[in-house]
Amino acid sequence: MLQRRKVSYKSVFITVVTALLLYGLTVSGRSSFYTSNGFLQALTFSAADTTPVKPVKQQPDAAPALQTKQKTSATTNRLLNDTIPQKKDTTGIVDSLQRKDSLVQKVDTFNFRISRDSIDAPVDFEAEDSLIVDIPEKQIYLYNKASVKFKDVALDASVIKLDQPTQILTAFFTKDTAGKRIGVPTFKQGESAFTSDTIRYNFKTQRGLTIGTYTQEGEMFVYTEKAKRISPTVFFAERARFTVCNYDTPHFAFRAKKVKFISNKVAVTGLVRPEFENVPIPLGLPFGLFPLKQGRRTGLLPPQPVANDQLGFGLEGLGYYKTFGDYWDATIRANVYSYGSYSLFLNPNYRRRYRYNGGFNISYLNTKIGFKGDPDYVPATRNFSVQWNHSLDGKARPGQTFSASVNVATSLFNRYFPNNAAQNFNNMLQSSIAYQRTWAGKPFNLSVAANHSQNTNQKQYNISLPDIGFTVNTLYPFQKKEFVGTPKWYEKLGVSYNGTFRNQLSFTDSTFNVKHLLDTLTWSARHSIPIQLSLPSLGPLQVGPAISYDETWHSRTFIRKWNPATKSVETVSQKGFYQERQMSFGLNFSTALFGKIDFKKGNVKAIRHVVRPTFGMGYRPDMNRSKWYLAQVDSTGRQMWFDKFNGTQVTSIPEGRSGSINFAIDNNLEMKVRDKKDTSEAGDKKVRLIDGFGVSTSYNLLADSFALSDFNFYLRSNLFDKVSITAGANVSPYQIDPKTGFRKQQYAWQADKFSLGRFTNGFVAVSTQFKSKPKDEKKEKEKQELAKNQRNDLDEQSRELNAIQRNSNEFADFNIPWSLNLSYSLNLTRQLKRDYSGFETMVTQSINFNGDFNLTEKWKFQASGTFDIQTKTLQYLTTSVSRDLHCWQMAINVTPFGIYRSFSISINPKSNLLRDLRINRSRFFYNLPGQ
Repeated sequence: MLQRRKVSYKSVFITVVTALLLYGLTVSGRSSFYTSNGFLQALTFSAADTTPVKPVKQQPDAAPALQTKQKTSATTNRLLNDTIPQKKDTTGIVDSLQRKDSLVQKVDTFNFRISRDSIDAPVDFEAEDSLIVDIPEKQIYLYNKASVKFKDVALDASVIKLDQPTQILTAFFTKDTAGKRIGVPTFKQGESAFTSDTIRYNFKTQRGLTIGTYTQEGEMFVYTEKAKRISPTVFFAERARFTVCNYDTPHFAFRAKKVKFISNKVAVTGLVRPEFENVPIPLGLPFGLFPLKQGRRTGLLPPQPVANDQLGFGLEGLGYYKTFGDYWDATIRANVYSYGSYSLFLNPNYRRRYRYNGGFNISYLNTKIGFKGDPDYVPATRNFSVQWNHSLDGKARPGQTFSASVNVATSLFNRYFPNNAAQNFNNMLQSSIAYQRTWAGKPFNLSVAANHSQNTNQKQYNISLPDIGFTVNTLYPFQKKEFVGTPKWYEKLGVSYNGTFRNQLSFTDSTFNVKHLLDTLTWSARHSIPIQLSLPSLGPLQVGPAISYDETWHSRTFIRKWNPATKSVETVSQKGFYQERQMSFGLNFSTALFGKIDFKKGNVKAIRHVVRPTFGMGYRPDMNRSKWYLAQVDSTGRQMWFDKFNGTQVTSIPEGRSGSINFAIDNNLEMKVRDKKDTSEAGDKKVRLIDGFGVSTSYNLLADSFALSDFNFYLRSNLFDKVSITAGANVSPYQIDPKTGFRKQQYAWQADKFSLGRFTNGFVAVSTQFKSKPKDEKKEKEKQELAKNQRNDLDEQSRELNAIQRNSNEFADFNIPWSLNLSYSLNLTRQLKRDYSGFETMVTQSINFNGDFNLTEKWKFQASGTFDIQTKTLQYLTTSVSRDLHCWQMAINVTPFGIYRSFSISINPKSNLLRDLRINRSRFFYNLPGQ
């Protein structure tokens, strides 16, 4: 039976205090020790006048111990008296701490001598197992999860040895009973961190020597057999290995015998050679430069070889990147082909945080298809494009915004742009430059803009410069500055102002000259003064009267005239100053009706239907009768109404005076579903079935014909948050003349065959997305968070999107097993023929698809394309197969259909640092229409 032994607390206390005094050493600086018992002590060491003590060797799993001998009289006798004068104690009570025979005495530490080899900051030690002090050798041993901290240096290892005379700290690992390494030394100072088999570090010189070192600099993983650290940022290595593969035995690497590292900048090597799967390649370079710096850095951009039947062999992407200070950088790239074609791309970018950012993209193409003597030979064509984007940070100038998105190009630029099928089929270009200003505390708003639109097929340019808008927010002239009681009805009378000025000009590629620009220059200005009044509600009805006055100024008129010689309609333009005025009065009523159906059984708990009808009356006097005129449009003498200010045709007879009744109804449909897991009210989920659907129309009481206007239907829905549906339709209530297609003064339901109306135009757009759950939820969240917080400039984002569109196979996400995007669009338009002989119906409908799925864990198939339902042809199809090779990726891209067909295969590292180190084979086939 075990017997409990009594321990005297007094004897324990004397033993502990005596041990502390026995091991006191005078090293300048104070060292903190934290034992497993949680006992924090500050010890002052000195090797003088002490009896040598040999340390007792202990294994890492030994119990905590601090072993000493008890011959310390010489150390105790060297304690100095306090040099600070003390007052005499008049109470007669003797303090035991002031007695000469006391074990503890107050000592003035300013009288201790400072050792020459001392360090200038405290060293903090920590060990989970034990701490051993070797007094004669002046060494300290830390066992099991040992840690040492000195200034910004932190070292962790299984065993740490500190030699006080040399101030060298040595760290190494140990092995467990299974032979597994534990406590591998890790070193960190500032941004520099590494792990090694053995670390030797000098506290005073801050130099070190490591063996078997692993470290990471950006995306680069570096291993060195032996490294010597001469400063916090510079160290030399012997027999080093560089790779972007994070395996202990990487798939590929670069090896060098001698290397100089400058942290976060560059690594310079001697002879360097690659290896794959530890198999060296008998090729190398006399020296190597490996960038370790993150962010912007100047350097060459390597090209990639391509083969093209029409352009010949070429090198694409050869360029140079240059930084200019902290705010500017520029990239210049070139594509060169053996048949004489070449391309130049200049991309300057600028960015100033919290102020503004933007960039330019200037492109020049010199394209020559084939060579002389080739039946498909096309002479050289020169095209260019200028793009500019700019955005102003809202915090830079409160109340002001400035943005620019400019995209101008020659008509054939998109057609000949290389390696981008989406851009090759784009024939519309648009630009916008806008400035907005608001005044704090004032109701004024100013906007100035310049807009551009371009049709590359018709080679037509339309430019609006400038486009100015000035707005005065609603003012309440009868409203009191301080509200007292209920406001009067007239205090809610509001008046506002909207003014716009627009200057427009149009030209084509062949008519771009100053004379033509001045001839086509057209400007107009509009002033609008709306007056509104909010009346008290009449029960469930909301009442809102409104009055508005509009005045528009024009710079020219357009008169259509029939030319019997050419048998066509000609347009005559006349410059001048013309005014157009309009005034209207209205009274609107609106309300909301709610309906609900409850279900006691099933998952559906209730369905709610909201109806919002609107009814209004309006009157417009006859103030612009002279702006409409009749003109002959064919040889039969048939006439049509036209607006002389904009030249547009009006199918119905315009009436200067109007007294209309307006009607509209909007609907919303929602469903409440029970949660199978959560039966509480909070667990119910609302599902929007239809966001909105309705119809609107009007009836002119003062019109003598065609008083009922067309019915406009619309539908919006995001069904179950999966299927997005948008639709709209226009239905005419009148019959049409079967010969000309023009409508007759007879309603559709008055015909022999009953009909509610005639469909004139409409559209339907349906899109949906399906994808599987990610295999690694954590990885997907990290990816989304990174995309959310990325700080790339707009031009960089645009280049990344273009790169994904061109080479989607290189950006395959194997974490998503499969995904599918589908969209369907239908457009139906009934428009007047160009010779005014009747109407024609234009129908376009297509299906767009984009999807991918994992064939295996490492193989992914991707495809995207467009199918034209009207022509029953596949407009274009792009397919790709990707293979995940861990740190490398292989991609095969095939575009078998369309005007631009291509095939490419590439193998490249995933790392952005070595993305240009690729093996690439590409072939392109063009089938361009005649120019």
